[in-house]
Amino acid sequence: MYVVEVLSRSEWTARAAAHRARLATYVEPHLARRGARVKHPVNDFLFTYYSYRPAQLLRWHPGFGVVLDDAAEYESLRGYTSGTVSSDFLADKRLLVETLLKLLRATASRDANFGCFGLHEWAMVYRLTPEQVRHADWPLRLGATGTDRVVESHRIACSHFDAYRFFTPPAAPLNTLSPRSDDRAAFEQPGCLHGNMDLYKHAFRLSPLVSSDLVADCFELAWDIRTMDMKAAPYDLSELDLDPIRIETAAGKQEYAAAQRAFAERATPLRERLIADCERLLSIGVPPAPGHI
Repeated sequence: MYVVEVLSRSEWTARAAAHRARLATYVEPHLARRGARVKHPVNDFLFTYYSYRPAQLLRWHPGFGVVLDDAAEYESLRGYTSGTVSSDFLADKRLLVETLLKLLRATASRDANFGCFGLHEWAMVYRLTPEQVRHADWPLRLGATGTDRVVESHRIACSHFDAYRFFTPPAAPLNTLSPRSDDRAAFEQPGCLHGNMDLYKHAFRLSPLVSSDLVADCFELAWDIRTMDMKAAPYDLSELDLDPIRIETAAGKQEYAAAQRAFAERATPLRERLIADCERLLSIGVPPAPGHI
């Protein structure tokens, strides 16, 4: 068993309770809306687009190498044995850790691009009828014709496959890049809003090997990014008290780029923490190089 720390029951239950309280402010309104069958185009995204369930998000994990004393309630959880995440589970997830580390390093190595202006959301509704639009309950701020004109009059350079794949068929050829699901490491860059939101996905995919404190930090970043992203989207969300970022104007572009830079600065240390965790996990159990003790 690989152990770097042992937490008493009083210690880990306090941390678990604090984690739950921190994220309940996001989770509970979503669950209430879901129960009432009410959709929110902004605040439901992290719970519907990503695969991490609310109950999983609320549960705290200490990360690999930490033993929870007197923690019978963890014994039935995936990956746990004797109050800690098992070495067998880490071995099973080694390929995932290697793959994510490659992507995170590649993204961190590139210069950030702040010139996309959120046009991915506009390309997702390009030439659609009102009934076909994903958030059909919310009108387009400039109308269909005005929205299409914005798409046609701008250079679109989306580097993130999971945004690009939702472009409408007539919008896809307008993108100057052609990212694919199998070449993310060749395209993703640290200024991309969706790439920075995906730090949350990378973190929860590594759970319970990494601490839930890191998952929560990435979740809160993704929440704030999603809010800004939808302010810059073509929808009129004034009823939700979301003032639009009018990216079709020079002032709006400046506002968007400034916010994008701020999010990139917030994302950098989180990406570095994920890289460090991946490196640590991959170093565990690796035999020393020849000639070294």
